[in-house]
Amino acid sequence: MSLESVTQSVDEAVSGFFEPIAKWLGEVVFYAVPVGGTDLPLIVAWLVVAGLVFTGWFGFVQVRKFRLAVDVVRGKYDEKGSAGEVNHFQALTAAVSGTVGLGNIAGVAVAVSIGGPGATFWMILCGLLGMATKFVEVTLGVKYREVHADGTVSGGPMHYLPKGLAERFGKNGKTLGKVLAVLASFMILFFGLFGGNLFQVNQSYAQLVSVTGGEDGAIGSSAGALFFGILVAALVGIVLLGGIRSIANVTSRLVPAMAGIYIVACLIVILVNVSAVPDAVTAIVEGAFNPEGVAGGVLGALIIGFKRAAFSNEAGLGSAPIAHSAVKTKHPASEGLVALLEPFIDTVVICTMTALTIVIANPATLGEDIGGVTITSDAFETVLPWFPYILTVAVMLFAISTVLTWGYYGLKAWTYLFGRSRTSEVTYKVLYTVFAIAGSLLTLQTLIDLADAVLFSLAVINIIGLYLLAPVVKRELNSFLEYVRARDASGETGDGEDQESVKTTV
Repeated sequence: MSLESVTQSVDEAVSGFFEPIAKWLGEVVFYAVPVGGTDLPLIVAWLVVAGLVFTGWFGFVQVRKFRLAVDVVRGKYDEKGSAGEVNHFQALTAAVSGTVGLGNIAGVAVAVSIGGPGATFWMILCGLLGMATKFVEVTLGVKYREVHADGTVSGGPMHYLPKGLAERFGKNGKTLGKVLAVLASFMILFFGLFGGNLFQVNQSYAQLVSVTGGEDGAIGSSAGALFFGILVAALVGIVLLGGIRSIANVTSRLVPAMAGIYIVACLIVILVNVSAVPDAVTAIVEGAFNPEGVAGGVLGALIIGFKRAAFSNEAGLGSAPIAHSAVKTKHPASEGLVALLEPFIDTVVICTMTALTIVIANPATLGEDIGGVTITSDAFETVLPWFPYILTVAVMLFAISTVLTWGYYGLKAWTYLFGRSRTSEVTYKVLYTVFAIAGSLLTLQTLIDLADAVLFSLAVINIIGLYLLAPVVKRELNSFLEYVRARDASGETGDGEDQESVKTTV
């Protein structure tokens, strides 16, 4: 029996078993209600409302404190002797690497194709609102993180939910928090294995095959797929063994590289068609409030834009606080401010660049019922005929960085559930590496769909906790702002090795 027939049999067996479960959970988590001639998924509304609430609660912190956030990333307010494993810049790039991915390439194309150019406007607005949510959850992640005896750090919803709720509501809060923490850990672990690992490897392999001659090309065979899977697994395994420090060292180089490659390509298309920019901007703004041919009109464009942004930046899902919690700081809100830059980079900058490129290039495939990544690729190909090869490099970088970051997220969920012993950690890393190999051989689309539903169900648990713990975040923000005022008054600048490493990296 050939390897291809074995993998096909595994795919069919897994799909047959899990498809009813995935379908049921997907219908529950992504339940939609008809609004103005289109469907509104309630989970998207839940995420957007959280962004609105926290934006108001913290007085538009994402606007008023944006410059301060940049200063913190630069190391201006670093303190010697702070607990943690990585500096602010490394924590940011590690978290960004978990969100910047295929959603920025294919997801945006789908949004523009279905919702028209106006969907871009609402996508940007949702990204701006998500900045406030990200600020809240990451501040809590650092506030209630656990610093271990060996200096390593564990954080995320599995830590701030039980600790924070116990602190505010006593015994009952502690019990509720523990239950929510276990559920959150299982959800993060499940998505990490299938959505953050297997799916990313599978899609990057598919893109590589498409530019190397297809199934008849050099790596289109089952042997080629196995070789690719083993290669990626080896790279991921080596980095994962080094922990968050190793991951941050890699992502702090990969993220700027992949973002740089992609943005430069966008700018080339935009500059070649510079005369079309004013019309494209007009189409985006007018399309947001007066879209033609979009189901549900303005609401349809709004919902599609919000949906793609929410799926892209993951604000409110509780995943990013795991990476940010490893930062070296004595002030939790300092990293919360750094984290609000994440949706800005992911959604406001990269997704908008993609959308603007597509609107300006207006490829013939726009609006057709095809894969989103094809639309994006065709948009670039109007100016850069060789772009599919560059896109392949970008997809590979996106995929590897995402696999690394979700490997770390999954490890923290795993050790929360099964303990931090060496045996436990090695078991997880071997399991995660095997899943990376399987990613090039299997599709397991049903499990990936199930993982998506599981991850977004985490948002329900996480955001309830954010509402209940928002007063804690308010106190932490005021505490950090007092420190900043005192630091500025004294004329001091950032100190220590961390600041220097950020300067040279940036």
